[in-house]
Amino acid sequence: MSYLLQRVRLLLTTGAFLVPVLAGGQSAAEHIALGDQAHAAFNSAAELGQYEAAVAADPRNGDALGKASRAAVDLGEQTSDPRLRGELFRKGEQYARRAVEASPNDPEAHFHLARALGRNALTLGVRDRVRYANEIRAQALEALRLDPNHPGALHVLGVWNAEIMRLNGVERFFAKNVLGGKVFGQANWKDAVANLEKAVAVDPDRLTHHLDLAKIYADIGEKAKAREQFEFVIRGRQTDVNDPTYKREAESALRRLR
Repeated sequence: MSYLLQRVRLLLTTGAFLVPVLAGGQSAAEHIALGDQAHAAFNSAAELGQYEAAVAADPRNGDALGKASRAAVDLGEQTSDPRLRGELFRKGEQYARRAVEASPNDPEAHFHLARALGRNALTLGVRDRVRYANEIRAQALEALRLDPNHPGALHVLGVWNAEIMRLNGVERFFAKNVLGGKVFGQANWKDAVANLEKAVAVDPDRLTHHLDLAKIYADIGEKAKAREQFEFVIRGRQTDVNDPTYKREAESALRRLR
């Protein structure tokens, strides 16, 4: 088992990790600061441990809860173990729900929930995915109501439109008319492009925005624009722990596009 998997399993074991961390008597704010340092160093396991310690010290700290959700989802994206990935995505969703409850007027909390729901939905069956799709959109829209330029929420909403448009006609009909996903009828490529383009404009250094915009351009036949965005991801500076994965994904997609 890799060091990362060992570390993550330790974090998921209740009590075993937090007791020694909390023994130092640090405040929630101090743990959040340490978590932020780990985040900047691309150490998601240490990051999650510190934010969970902050939550243990202050269970209704919306900042700690939201950041714990972010770290759990990041770790889930990094692991190749499907069961562990599902556990981490569920953990991310649980923390994000608590963040929204603690800080209902914080757009970041609603974004964290939309993001965690999106990742968790990938581990579920079709029926549950439809249910999640409705809530993902609702949380992204709430984040944008509170902050119209929130890049993460713009990204989520753009990908939401794209993922529905990528379904074939039969799948969309089944989801909309049999499973109750009426909102699916509002998805379109125009909004997918507009939201991702705005996310890129607001937060131009985040590679994940460029990657998903490139995929959408490829889907709608804008190959030159897709190529430009894939190339940006490949040569871009790392700002996120999962950027190396995004770079490999862009390289593979660019080869297929050619």
